[in-house]
Amino acid sequence: MAVNKKEVRRILDQVKVEGRAALTAPEGKALCDAYGIPVPREGVATTPAQAAKLAAAMRFPVVLKIVSPQILHKTEAGGVLVGLRTAAEVRKGFATIVANAKKYDRKAQILGVQVQQMVGGGQEVIIGAVTDLSFGKLVAFGLGGVLVEVMKDVTFRLAPATKEDALSMLDGIAAAEILKGVRGGKGVNRAALAGMITGVSRLIADFPEISEMDLNPVFATDKGAIAADVRIVLDLDPPAPRYRPKHEDIVRDMNRIMKPAAVAVIGASDETGKIGNSVMKNLINGGYEGKIYPINPGAAEIMGRKAYKSVKDVPDTIDVAVFAIPAKFVAAALVECGEKKIPGAILIPSGFAETGNVEGQKEIQEIGRKYGVRLMGPNIYGFYYTWKNLCATFCTAYDFKGHAALSSQSGGIGMAIIGFSRSAKMGVSSTKTICSRSSSRTTTRTSSRSTART
Repeated sequence: MAVNKKEVRRILDQVKVEGRAALTAPEGKALCDAYGIPVPREGVATTPAQAAKLAAAMRFPVVLKIVSPQILHKTEAGGVLVGLRTAAEVRKGFATIVANAKKYDRKAQILGVQVQQMVGGGQEVIIGAVTDLSFGKLVAFGLGGVLVEVMKDVTFRLAPATKEDALSMLDGIAAAEILKGVRGGKGVNRAALAGMITGVSRLIADFPEISEMDLNPVFATDKGAIAADVRIVLDLDPPAPRYRPKHEDIVRDMNRIMKPAAVAVIGASDETGKIGNSVMKNLINGGYEGKIYPINPGAAEIMGRKAYKSVKDVPDTIDVAVFAIPAKFVAAALVECGEKKIPGAILIPSGFAETGNVEGQKEIQEIGRKYGVRLMGPNIYGFYYTWKNLCATFCTAYDFKGHAALSSQSGGIGMAIIGFSRSAKMGVSSTKTICSRSSSRTTTRTSSRSTART
């Protein structure tokens, strides 16, 4: 569907000039119109007579809403009246909500009253968007109206969301069966809801300054869906969009990383007590089914396997490199991994942002992005993939296989869970630490969609 970016930019620029952080309801409707998001017919009146005329043109009943940049929660201010069925009711209602708004906030600028076609019926849902510090722009879907606050039955996807993402969201809430129709009732129009979700996600992706957006409630029926109310909040100084590889690249690389056919250990060692020695032992003794390539410029052979000075010297394809070298050598070795086109690097070494070396961490981030190497770490224990007998860690090899995967922010907590599951003989499919300190949290993040498919 064609969109009108110029109109959206015009409105947002005007809001910025005025120094506002939120759009009025009519401005929100204009943005929805520009992106093909269904909203009711409406108009803005500045007098009771004008409001009555607008209402008559769009047919009764109608809804009146106060229009003020300072009043975002109109209901709390007494700035909403619904179900007005005559011109007299509209004229009286106009005066009532204007008086309520002035009482609520004497300094509020009253731009007029929005006269809106009243819609209803069907299932109330919410479609919205938020900006997350870790993941960036997210689109949300769940039960609407007051239920969103009571039930909190909401699911999220990265924006921009595809049609397939949107349809999966409809099935991703606990109340999914309600949308399909219960007790003889008709189900909602899934295509219409999916279209609204993708429209919202595209809008917020195209305009990063939109930090929050709520369509609540959205009335969904078997014939279509329409948003009764629009709320849009801006961040006039938005952070730079987060780096995000293509989804298909994420899935391809994560499958190679989590199920590698060949592993290189950078810093492999024959010396007991060294991390590179423990990783090699765990890979070998754990019964890993793939190829193992020790990397050590000072050794010709490690644990009976030929050693290489660099990953670039290995004649075969490598799927993942496990780093067991000091932090100061990581960047150079990571460049070699990129040149070798290795999709994943497991960074066990500490000495980056968690110790105050923020610049060093930024450097490896930039290298990873330049070469398309996905980073797990730094300062982690490694990872397991039990169905290939893979123990790419300096910790104890894992011996029970299962179907649940564990991803831990904390290395300590992750190992504690693994220890408990081992003692309870509870199998897992894979375990990994994203990074063991919050200060390094931005180094590696895989999308929820990618981890779900690995």
